[in-house]
Amino acid sequence: MRVGRLYGIVALTLSGAAATPAIAADEPKHGGTLTFLIPADAPPSFDGHRETTFATAQSVAPFYSVLIRINPKNSLSTTDFVCDLCTAIPTPGDDGKTYAFKIRDGVKFHDASPLTSADVAASWNEIVFPPPGVSSARQSNFGMVDKIEAPDPSTVVFHLKYATTAFLPALADPFAFVYKKEIIDRDPRWYEKNVMGSGPFKFAGLEIGQAIKGTRNPDFYVQGLPYLDGFVGIYADKQATRIDAIRADRAAMEMRGLPPSARDQLVSDLGDKITVQESDWNCSNLITPNEKKKPFDDVRVRRALALALDQWKGAAALSKIAIVRTPGGIVFPGSPLAATKDELQQLPGFGPDIEKSRAEARRLLKEAGAEGLSFELVNRNIDQPYKYEAAFVIDEWSKIGVKATQKVIPTGPFYESLRGGTFDVTVDFNCQGVVNPPIDVGKYLPRSVQSENYGNYEDPAEIDMYQKMLRESDPAKQRVLMREFEKYVLDTQVREIMLPWQYRIIPQRSYVHGWGISPSHYINQDLAVVWLDKE
Repeated sequence: MRVGRLYGIVALTLSGAAATPAIAADEPKHGGTLTFLIPADAPPSFDGHRETTFATAQSVAPFYSVLIRINPKNSLSTTDFVCDLCTAIPTPGDDGKTYAFKIRDGVKFHDASPLTSADVAASWNEIVFPPPGVSSARQSNFGMVDKIEAPDPSTVVFHLKYATTAFLPALADPFAFVYKKEIIDRDPRWYEKNVMGSGPFKFAGLEIGQAIKGTRNPDFYVQGLPYLDGFVGIYADKQATRIDAIRADRAAMEMRGLPPSARDQLVSDLGDKITVQESDWNCSNLITPNEKKKPFDDVRVRRALALALDQWKGAAALSKIAIVRTPGGIVFPGSPLAATKDELQQLPGFGPDIEKSRAEARRLLKEAGAEGLSFELVNRNIDQPYKYEAAFVIDEWSKIGVKATQKVIPTGPFYESLRGGTFDVTVDFNCQGVVNPPIDVGKYLPRSVQSENYGNYEDPAEIDMYQKMLRESDPAKQRVLMREFEKYVLDTQVREIMLPWQYRIIPQRSYVHGWGISPSHYINQDLAVVWLDKE
């Protein structure tokens, strides 16, 4: 992975294992309100257990606590786990199958009631073993968990079916908010429309489609934190609006990512008043055909759509205008489990001869009786990178005689369409928190296993391949099994069509300190250690 260019204080990528985010060495200052931008019209709901979108995480993470997380002072790391609600990361017992966490004393929810291990266990049970009628976006990440219990008010124990190194990174999921047991017992869907946690900030108001506000929690369990008096998150789904807001200092930053052109423009306009951090991004983009809709139930049609794309030229062109950069398969590029360029070139769309690939695509469409195919490509109403990617694939498909029309809809209806299976083909994404490839690729399992897979198919063979890969403890053997799983998903069955992986560029006002970039726009969002210095 390449090291990012330097602007303002520092620009960072995941390549430097010893690197640290742009956290100033000066003494932090208390006070002030951070105004930042959330690049969405609104979150589909406030429930972190249900949702997968940054619009939810960036809206409500400051109001909640989690059990463990990536160290906010070393946010580029993929292995530096620290406690939030626990007192220490435990050494597992029972040959790696039992994790017993001690919970901090004196933690209070924002309604002043005590938080105990019962609340932690109830929250995690809802994530891992959701009751009927409750959706858990990450349930499939925890197939290794057998039981979660709270044997006393200060202890939570996770019992695993089998030992795996994938468990601890999965446990650090930034959406795993700890909810109040009494509330979820009474109404497990209460948190979809309401906010009440134990985090560094208290909910202070919502203007629907406009802004969400938080105020400092004076009873926060970490002494001296948070530094800020409060925050305002402004919803702004248009990139031009966000850039103008940062330039005019109506907002200090956005925490998702802007394209290179926006970075260069802000640096040119603001000079040392702007600081830029950069990082590779654990966020893949993809096209998902709905296999319950004809002709997308025919693998020949899905393969033709994949073969039409020139992945290498597409990535080079899109990287100049969108928040993407790296061609890749299903595994985070640069990971030891990721495909090499030679391995990628064996997959549809990645071959060295695009004209040969497109000739084969046209042949497959004719054979399948799908010449002149036309359909709607459903997309989310967010400029970066989705509208740019949609324009790219629509143009590429036109070269094999396929006519696709982009249908852009707001975030809430977009997810309703995906979950209801009412679309033909959709722009999709697999954005994760902590880089954890064996768990991250669970997105590509059938809907009966992974609720966030929208392909609408069942495939026991695919599930078996994944389970073998997940349970393999030898890294070399696991890599072989990962390649087999990847080939099955992207080539044999063409369940998904990959697009370039995202690349994170965060321009921020230089008076913002304490916030460090990470490989995920979900991580490091609670704002507890962020502080301002406008002097």
